[in-house]
Amino acid sequence: MPRPLGELEDAVMSRVWKWNRPVTVREVLEDLQKERSIAYTTVMTVLDNLHQKGWVRREAEGRAYRYEAVSTRAAYAAALMNDAWSQSDNPAAALVAFFGMMSEEQRQALRDAVRIVQGPETRRTAEASEPSEPAEPAEPAEPSEAAEPSEAGEGPTENPASAEDHRGR
Repeated sequence: MPRPLGELEDAVMSRVWKWNRPVTVREVLEDLQKERSIAYTTVMTVLDNLHQKGWVRREAEGRAYRYEAVSTRAAYAAALMNDAWSQSDNPAAALVAFFGMMSEEQRQALRDAVRIVQGPETRRTAEASEPSEPAEPAEPAEPSEAAEPSEAGEGPTENPASAEDHRGR
């Protein structure tokens, strides 16, 4: 599992993910300078570090490089969530606590995601087996233990370059 990105690494990767194309240090620098005072060499160092950590690939272009994300922001967020969940000694309780923190919009996004993962065959089977009258909602079970938050940066790290590239590259 990759460590969470630092504040400046996240600012740089946010641009790389948003633009979704190979970028130069100069492009990232100019966009970052709209928000903060930052040196070219700082951005160059951050992109080089991100390359060494496997977050971006680079290709030489003259005397400079163009950098491109290895995976998506969604894959990064999913890896962070999976790592936090897997560190729990009671995964079910952790999920219940997490779902309890979600807004209605987030819960709807979760329902949509589950439908996508299930695929059309699973949905048709589930719909065919559903009763015609709505059943009373069951009371959620109380988790036996509260989920404990994990500290950022704990546990082994994994090269994000090994994660599946969801853009088909």
